[in-house]
Amino acid sequence: QVQLVESGGGLVQAGGSLRLSCAASGSIFSIMGYYRQVPGKQRELVAAIRTDGNTNYADSVKGRFTISRDNAKNTVYLQMNSLKPEDTAVYYCWARRVAAYWGQGTQVTVSS
Repeated sequence: QVQLVESGGGLVQAGGSLRLSCAASGSIFSIMGYYRQVPGKQRELVAAIRTDGNTNYADSVKGRFTISRDNAKNTVYLQMNSLKPEDTAVYYCWARRVAAYWGQGTQVTVSS
């Protein structure tokens, strides 16, 4: 059974930084990333990274967030800098081979 175990998140002041990690079980995923969701809104893609290192980011986080992965550990990381109150959300790790899998979610709260 595939598991995505997330860590990181928490409460930080605006302008601060946080780092999320997500460790996946099983064989390597072709793409891994993070989505986020606030109540009443659709889940949105924050960043994703392929096994070859190609990345894509939501426009709202470009230049502030950096996604990386360690293929040997089947782990993805999201470094979030210059955080803003509008980054407050539940962040979900996501990974895909043929099917997609989700982590349990971790709360990120940015205070103004």
